[in-house]
Amino acid sequence: MSPLPEAELVRSSLQLYRYLLRCCRRLPRGPVQQHYRHAIRQSFKVHADEDDPERIQQIIKRAIEDADWVMNK
Repeated sequence: MSPLPEAELVRSSLQLYRYLLRCCRRLPRGPVQQHYRHAIRQSFKVHADEDDPERIQQIIKRAIEDADWVMNK
């Protein structure tokens, strides 16, 4: 099960960014939420210059799987 029902609709990096921030809202407030919000922002900065569509889809798939793991933890 995906953390949020919109996971299958994520197709672009901007949609992924919004999706992951919405997932963060479901985490406990405080340091945990701040940590994951910071990690999301940093990851997007690191991958900002990615231009290979296949690689972008791999990153999106992996990010959704990771969000699923965090939300189920």
